[in-house]
Amino acid sequence: MAKENHPIHAKITGPVVMIGFGSIGKGTLPLIERHFDYDKSRFTVIDPNDADKQMLDERGIRFVNEAVTRKNYEELLTPLLTEGEGQGFCVNLSVDTGSLDLIKLCRKLGVLYIDTVVEPWLGFYFDESLSNADRTNYALRETVRKEKRKNPGGTTAVSCCGANPGMVSWFVKQALVDVATKVGLEFTEPTFDDREGWAKLMKKAGVKGIHIAERDTQRTKNPKPMNVFWNTWSVEGFLSEGVQPSELGWGTHEKWMPKNARTHKKGNQAAIYLEQPGGNTRVRTWCPTPGAQYGFLVTHNESISIADFFTHRNKDDEVTYRPTCHYAYHPCNDAVLSLHEVFGAAGKFQPVHHVLDENELVDGVDELGVLLYGHDANAYWYGSQLSLEETRKLAPYQNATGLQVTSAVMAGMVWALENPEAGIVESDEMDYKRCLEVQSPYLGPVKGYYTDWTPLTDRPGLFPEDLDEKDPWQFRNILVR
Repeated sequence: MAKENHPIHAKITGPVVMIGFGSIGKGTLPLIERHFDYDKSRFTVIDPNDADKQMLDERGIRFVNEAVTRKNYEELLTPLLTEGEGQGFCVNLSVDTGSLDLIKLCRKLGVLYIDTVVEPWLGFYFDESLSNADRTNYALRETVRKEKRKNPGGTTAVSCCGANPGMVSWFVKQALVDVATKVGLEFTEPTFDDREGWAKLMKKAGVKGIHIAERDTQRTKNPKPMNVFWNTWSVEGFLSEGVQPSELGWGTHEKWMPKNARTHKKGNQAAIYLEQPGGNTRVRTWCPTPGAQYGFLVTHNESISIADFFTHRNKDDEVTYRPTCHYAYHPCNDAVLSLHEVFGAAGKFQPVHHVLDENELVDGVDELGVLLYGHDANAYWYGSQLSLEETRKLAPYQNATGLQVTSAVMAGMVWALENPEAGIVESDEMDYKRCLEVQSPYLGPVKGYYTDWTPLTDRPGLFPEDLDEKDPWQFRNILVR
């Protein structure tokens, strides 16, 4: 473990309440301990599972062994968040907790808030009474955006600030500045929250779309047994989003749409969804280490928020530009095998779910970045190449995947404390330079790579394909059919 002195970035003057103590909660705790000045006697962790209670006992941190539910959240959280003097902070790292209700409660109490996903209450993801449109992240995000429009300003609540969604939105802006410079644009960088300025810059740079392109190469000591789901982060979280409809921000350059694609009737119209699960939908993408690869088009908030943020409209409010944006995720090999089992059994989940910790893994990298494509330099990947080996040196209780998430939570907390009256914000609306400044020491190499690869490279092969050979970066060429 690194022994250097860690900078205190901010002071939390009131109580701290962490909801959820799974892999991300455990990994976030030491970063809070390192980088914040706070009253430990007013730190509470809430989780229905007490498996890691000893970690908290050793630190003298209060533990509440309960699930936060729709029925009890107000009664349970209010006294904890308002205990004593100062401004409290709610750090929501749980599954099955209704983010919108918690945001409303925290803002009513004047308490800062952060989460990593717009999480619904228990049962939402698998509710057969809901339409697929209602089960989308688009619909979940709209509930938070509606609340933002209805009640602008006020106490800061940071929505969707982990690795992705979260950190990748900060990467997009840095990558865009790099691309704009590379293709020889003369430009002045917009302020961090200037949506129109950033959209104009991306349009001018000729970016057609963005992949959140990720490859997890972390390997275990032993082979995965049958009928068990192994993953390098929350299995419940991955399964929940894996059975949601596949979703993507839909760009203005697209000429073709899959037959099972559907648009939304309400909201910003920045995204579409497919009538198929994201955990069983593959796309072609590129990462620096493997080169060309398959990724799963799993729904994520950033696919919609990034496409929305970089949408340019004319004076008549007509969309003149929007990039296509979606996740293209190759999880660790054991998670891929686990997914095959799930969808091979018509969506039946394994009885055992397990997050692989740093002691079970041998080596590997979580290479997580953004691939900006379609411009004059073809494609540019920018992101974090964090290895398991480096993670072990940087922070305890987590693998490489976890540290990319927990360090983003920590950076988002710092920004919230520095901007306590920013209202409800997504990562796209935060100061990306400040957030990356805080987070970067935990990300391993953060680098950019240009590539001449396109989705048409080495295609068609031995079999005929339905391709658009005039425009390599059409979704028609990216989606595996």
